[in-house]
Amino acid sequence: MSNRTTIASLSQEVTTEAEAYAYFERLRWNGNPICAHCDSLNVYFIEPSNGVSRATRTGHMSQRRVWRCRGCKRQFSVITNTAMHGTKIPVRVWLMVIFELCSSKNGVAAREVERKYGVAGRSAWFMLHRIREAMSHDDASLFVGNVVADEVYIGGDPANRHASERHDVRRGAGTDKTPVVTLIDAETGEARSTVVSWVDSVSLRDVIRENVDMATATLHTDSHRGYIPVGRKMAGHYSVNHFAGIYATDKTNGTNKCENYFAQLKRGLKGTHIHVDPRHLHRYLGEFDYRFSTCDMTDTERLADLATRVAGRLTYKVATAA
Repeated sequence: MSNRTTIASLSQEVTTEAEAYAYFERLRWNGNPICAHCDSLNVYFIEPSNGVSRATRTGHMSQRRVWRCRGCKRQFSVITNTAMHGTKIPVRVWLMVIFELCSSKNGVAAREVERKYGVAGRSAWFMLHRIREAMSHDDASLFVGNVVADEVYIGGDPANRHASERHDVRRGAGTDKTPVVTLIDAETGEARSTVVSWVDSVSLRDVIRENVDMATATLHTDSHRGYIPVGRKMAGHYSVNHFAGIYATDKTNGTNKCENYFAQLKRGLKGTHIHVDPRHLHRYLGEFDYRFSTCDMTDTERLADLATRVAGRLTYKVATAA
């Protein structure tokens, strides 16, 4: 694996399926293969008889690199029980698409993957959603210190829609756009975005309580009144009044970090994806959260980091559920 990965260098380094499996093993296991079924380290590689490929149950030859666990006696590969589990798409293509999603600031559209890599449109869409699911943040740790919070509304202007598609739903600013609340740890730069049904003191409190250590964290917001009740329960709460033209004070930089994030998010959603169904918006947010949170990493480092987060998989039934 080169110090600076590019699409050109990746395509030259990974020319076969066997090399793609080996490359992903280096990224994910870093020389310490682990059983995908029982997490045992007591495993060994099953060398193909011809050194390259092995026959499957259907009689086809496969370059899939297979390992066996001495503990549970089961076979597995580096993609077992991951986002790529059971895929019919070559692992080499997966690596290319994952790298593109890691390195493209505005994201990658499913139609673009369909054209560039020759996969079916529906397969490309599902493939990208599985990668986005792996990118989504882990809520195990709570934010501490200074936390910036703000909200944004995603969607087109209802005035541009057909009358039959306009909905009289309580949403932000008198529209039926989808509200999103974003929290950013001012020290680490990590972003976490959550889709909410309505922005009020209850929804803001729930989002903050789920992601922030309220006893030790200081909240930085704009003048939205919904933050006042939850702010009283935190170590501190500073706000700025945008209506008065105040965007920073001697105590807070306001919501500038969130505004920077929203600018990138809107460019990606409007410029690359054009339209995002609210049912799937949370996965797109996970993708943009991940790239924003890892902005100090190189594309190579981001690819290696994401390879360690792919455990578990999104099923098509869940992905397409209403």
